Amino acid sequence: MNRLLMVTTVPCTLDSFLLPFAAHFRSQGWQVDAMSCGISSNPDCVAGFDRVWDVEWSRNPLDPRNLLSTPGAIREIVIREKYDIIHVHTPVAAFVTRYALKDLRDRLGCKIVYTAHGFHFYNGGNPVKNTAFINLEKLAGNWTDYLVTINHEDKAAALKYGLIAPANTYYMPGIGVDLKYYNRDSVSASAVADVRQELGISTDTPLFLSVAEFTTRKHHVDAISAFAKLDRQDVHFALAGTGPLMDNMKQLATELGVIDRIHFLGNRLDIPVLMKAASANILVSAQEGLPRSVLESLALEVPTIGTKIRGTQDLLEGGCGLLVDVGDVDGLAAAMTWILDRPQAAANMAKLAYERIATYDLDVIIQLHEQLYEQALGLRL
Repeated sequence: MNRLLMVTTVPCTLDSFLLPFAAHFRSQGWQVDAMSCGISSNPDCVAGFDRVWDVEWSRNPLDPRNLLSTPGAIREIVIREKYDIIHVHTPVAAFVTRYALKDLRDRLGCKIVYTAHGFHFYNGGNPVKNTAFINLEKLAGNWTDYLVTINHEDKAAALKYGLIAPANTYYMPGIGVDLKYYNRDSVSASAVADVRQELGISTDTPLFLSVAEFTTRKHHVDAISAFAKLDRQDVHFALAGTGPLMDNMKQLATELGVIDRIHFLGNRLDIPVLMKAASANILVSAQEGLPRSVLESLALEVPTIGTKIRGTQDLLEGGCGLLVDVGDVDGLAAAMTWILDRPQAAANMAKLAYERIATYDLDVIIQLHEQLYEQALGLRL
């Protein structure tokens, strides 16, 4: 029996992105376990993996506590369970786990795979921080058998800085979007009508949508400020998600006089319906890997506005969406106006994007993982 361990910093990464991979490999007879901070309190993860392991670490990549007691706990589990492949995700978990196992890989015969969901260094990032994180990734590259990047900027950076050998550097187009669930033909007109009724808007009221956690890097302040600049009383804006800055954004919407047309929805389980109800989906982050919400809107053939950053550019360039500079509130307002004034052109743009979405299908990405794991196991044997 092949044994696979998936490692993330927090369990929501497993819950949101990796459960389909666990289900697939378990169906193939693999033992698939998971390791994360607080994972035993996540019922979906407990049900989705054969075994789960709680470890303690901080999401702050520079917190020295990450390298004190946690590596020993990781080593103990890996030695006992005899995993064939350890697949690490997210920067903190990836670094700490690779550090913990750096002197054991050869003796145990396990292979370490690292999927970078967006390096902590990126074009436009703080130069000092970028240099620090590049050096940390180069160091950890010595303890890595395979590196997977999910956008073209990170792929180029991995090769430029020689994070690991080029032959062991792989590009995969994201972590997959379930095209059976995010299906343009599966959302009924009645479901869309119900959502619009919930929001208190008519069937023909223009509606923008943003699906993002309320954190600084998501730049909700830009989206709300741009919406206020439209000065069009017939347009509404729905924001799905939660986070520490939600109350601040409600206050901003109040100060800008648009709180009566902005809907703070919190966590939602009906994202496909919300997207099909929208005139366009908006994501104006400063930093992403390959944004899931943009993939979802493209799969649903919904026009999309994003920022000129890694990952988002991969998805929207070539006429598949509208791109604005990070922090360009006037440019964002102009893009929103373009969507409102040119509905047919917006629809054509969304159709072009939809024609390319098959590349990012979850089933395709799972097959790529199969191929990589087969190679890893073959090299081990």
